[in-house]
Amino acid sequence: MTASDWRKILKQLEKKPAIKARFLKFCKPKDRKFGIAAKKCIRCGRYGAHLNQYGLHLCRHCFREIAEKIGFKKYM
Repeated sequence: MTASDWRKILKQLEKKPAIKARFLKFCKPKDRKFGIAAKKCIRCGRYGAHLNQYGLHLCRHCFREIAEKIGFKKYM
């Protein structure tokens, strides 16, 4: 079960609090402390290719799009 799958199921269980509580107790994926799924991009939500340096928390795709706007310069 992927992260998006369990969120979809959780959304369906909003009106059934007893079933929702049981689902969260037994079926929710564990919180990750390390590995590729521990951090995600704050802009688009991707898990891979994550830039954590300088506290950016962006994937490389988003970083390339907004690098000049936030003050980074490309040196050759």
